[in-house]
Amino acid sequence: MAAAAAVSSAISRLLKPTSPCKSLSTISPRSLSFPHRIIPRRGHQSPLRFSTTTRISAAISVGDKLPNATLSYFDSSDELQSISVFDLTSGKKAIIFAVPGAFTPTCSQKHLPGFVDKAPEIKSKGVDTIACVSVNDAFVMKAWKENLGIKDEVLMLSDGNGLFTRAIGLELDLSDKPVGLGVRSRRYAMLVEDGVVKVLNLEEGGAFNVSSAEDLLRAL
Repeated sequence: MAAAAAVSSAISRLLKPTSPCKSLSTISPRSLSFPHRIIPRRGHQSPLRFSTTTRISAAISVGDKLPNATLSYFDSSDELQSISVFDLTSGKKAIIFAVPGAFTPTCSQKHLPGFVDKAPEIKSKGVDTIACVSVNDAFVMKAWKENLGIKDEVLMLSDGNGLFTRAIGLELDLSDKPVGLGVRSRRYAMLVEDGVVKVLNLEEGGAFNVSSAEDLLRAL
């Protein structure tokens, strides 16, 4: 303590009276000791907080109600429209299937064309809407629709920012792939009645084994 007091006194004498700083003669000698580790009191620790962009969600399952979200599409007049999941499914029977990416091989050659071909048969079973969802923007979905010659058999919905996909816990991180797809949707097909999931056929990885139009027809 005596050494610390001497240091404090010496520093005070070196400072000019006009110094804008607070005189060090008023500083406790304890504050001039060597740096020490500060241990916060347990009762005053700040709570752990997640970023506002962080979502922790479990994958949706049969019996769950779909969360509301807004999806976009181009109508038959080439006007950009938006629709909520609530409006898409409330009081209706709908099939919603998702693909990892527009223009990708399995999605373009098998998954989407299968639902287009089977649309009349599916709708004859009481299904009001067949919708394809992808984490692509609405312009890409429109171009894909035109490329495959799709009319009104399937509603091509853009989940551009992946908000709906993340909300149902079915995102698929493809950032490590050479083509750089980033975070997309897992491949699935679900039957929804009045907003509630009745059937969910979910694929693992890039497989295409249980989510075809034929698989959903067997469940109707």
